[in-house]
Amino acid sequence: MSDSDNNNDFFSVLGDELKAIWQSLADGWRQTAVSLRNGLRQMRRAKIDYVVLELSGPLPERAEPPRSFIERQLPLPEPAFSLEQFNKRIARIADADNVHGVLLICNGITAGSAVMQNLRRSLERLKAAGKTVVVYTPYLDLRHYYLATAANRIIVPPSANFEVFGLHSEVSFLKPALEKIGIGVEAVQISPYKSAPNMFIKEDITPEQQEQIDWLLDDFYDQFTAAFANGRSLSQERIKELINQIPFSAETALAAGLVDDIAYQDELATLLAQSDDEVEEEETAVNEEVTETAESTPEEEPEKEKSDPPQAALLDWSKASRLLTEKARHRSRKFIGVISLEGTIMMGSSQNPPIDLPIPLVGGTTAGEETLVYLLRRAEQLDDMAGLIFHVDSPGGSALASDLIGREIQRLRQKKPVLVYMGGTAASGGYYVSAYANHIMSQALTTTGSIGVFALRLYTEGLYQKIGVRRIGLDRGERTNIYTGMGPLTPEEETAFHASIVEAYQQFKQVVAAGRGLPYDELDEICNGRVWTGRQALAHQLVDSHGDFIDAIHKLAELADLPNPATHDIPVVNLFAKNTRYITPQPFEIAETVTNLLAPERLQAFNNKPLFLAPFSLRV
Repeated sequence: MSDSDNNNDFFSVLGDELKAIWQSLADGWRQTAVSLRNGLRQMRRAKIDYVVLELSGPLPERAEPPRSFIERQLPLPEPAFSLEQFNKRIARIADADNVHGVLLICNGITAGSAVMQNLRRSLERLKAAGKTVVVYTPYLDLRHYYLATAANRIIVPPSANFEVFGLHSEVSFLKPALEKIGIGVEAVQISPYKSAPNMFIKEDITPEQQEQIDWLLDDFYDQFTAAFANGRSLSQERIKELINQIPFSAETALAAGLVDDIAYQDELATLLAQSDDEVEEEETAVNEEVTETAESTPEEEPEKEKSDPPQAALLDWSKASRLLTEKARHRSRKFIGVISLEGTIMMGSSQNPPIDLPIPLVGGTTAGEETLVYLLRRAEQLDDMAGLIFHVDSPGGSALASDLIGREIQRLRQKKPVLVYMGGTAASGGYYVSAYANHIMSQALTTTGSIGVFALRLYTEGLYQKIGVRRIGLDRGERTNIYTGMGPLTPEEETAFHASIVEAYQQFKQVVAAGRGLPYDELDEICNGRVWTGRQALAHQLVDSHGDFIDAIHKLAELADLPNPATHDIPVVNLFAKNTRYITPQPFEIAETVTNLLAPERLQAFNNKPLFLAPFSLRV
């Protein structure tokens, strides 16, 4: 061994020892600081009955990137409250020994079913820590009620209506409309279950498409009604009977055992001041007073001054966070990295436009291959990163972009464990990029699978004829028509186009077989475009477990040989690509944004290309 190697080893060991010493000093300081803060809180006799948390809006999984100095000076809307922030607050409340529970005010939550399942998991974790969970909501639709049934107590205002209508799905078919304006669509569809092209090439629902939607709705409905029944101590059959009788009033819901109390929000402090035991004691005292009154002489007694009813201490987070006691934990030097892939997968940079157009393949957030590959390669070089949670919430998109991102996951897992955490949807290309991970975790209500490929080809020959435009094409090469869109494919061109899609599907199955350790020849039974719920995917070995993001942290800590997150503070760091972050445009730029979304190059990214794209995205 050379002197240079010896020197390198010496400085490496010295560096590790210095880091360990610094870590020990930092842990000691943190524990001292926590003890001092808790001592001050005990001196102040800080006691909280309920911490009030308000939930509304979309509740994204991870917090937005930190805003730059310039962005902070602009009149931009506040970032959406995230599940990441919610879970941090829930963890603080669970650790505190001077708080009784949490009061959730649910006002217009628009998040999807998997997010609601994450919220339920957080509440179950809080109840396991011995805290009481109360939900107050004026909304009694399926989304809000699904969350509420995880609580110990549900309170609604008198004017609320129980409106858990069940599940509804519908599909639209554009072929007749496109034909009227002279646009033709050709599709290569090698499996009837890969039904994404059906809206463009069919005039009615196919048996396979209906079968697939039916099994998804059946499983979703079973999971929802089972959760309602378990939360309310009713049978699942009884829950289904009540759903078939809706809508009905809050009083009827109370009588049926679907809610616990009826009150306005300003009455909650009084209502929550009394525990069940206190209510029983009050009823006993009233009965004894009535008995004594009946047995006493009719002499007049002096009037007693009426005292105000007791009030529970309800504090919002800004006040409660300063009073909650803490638990000191050792801090891990290694951290867990998080990269999020959200939206349609495309070549290029990720974009998050300020408006979400309801146009297939066009509107909404895009996950750019350039941005994701950059982040994954950057993560590979972070020595203090013990492992990566790859958060995927995508219906897929470009087959090429999916493959390039998936390759980086395959490379990264050779150095560090990678856990894929699936959001509401991780299907088709969203599954492709996940397949090579060491572990895949989803929610039971996640939509995943759709392992298959298709291609769409639009041609506008009829449209130009209708508007009186004559087009003449001059070509070099026998198959240029495949990509011009001037007219329909010839039989030879169609054969070549079909062969490329078959090859892409075989490649997809090879990735699944290698990543999941499944026999290639047996994959068609669970692939061929079939879409599954997370619960069905677990049965088919397409995912490894179910859980929320906190469960994902615990699992990755296990894979990376990190300390137990229950006893240690393991930093979880979101990795962002600042140089590709989309800046929110001012109002006068909205027209330009729409133009960019509908630009020919954006549409061309999906035309004549193999697509790993899910046929639909179910949203509850």
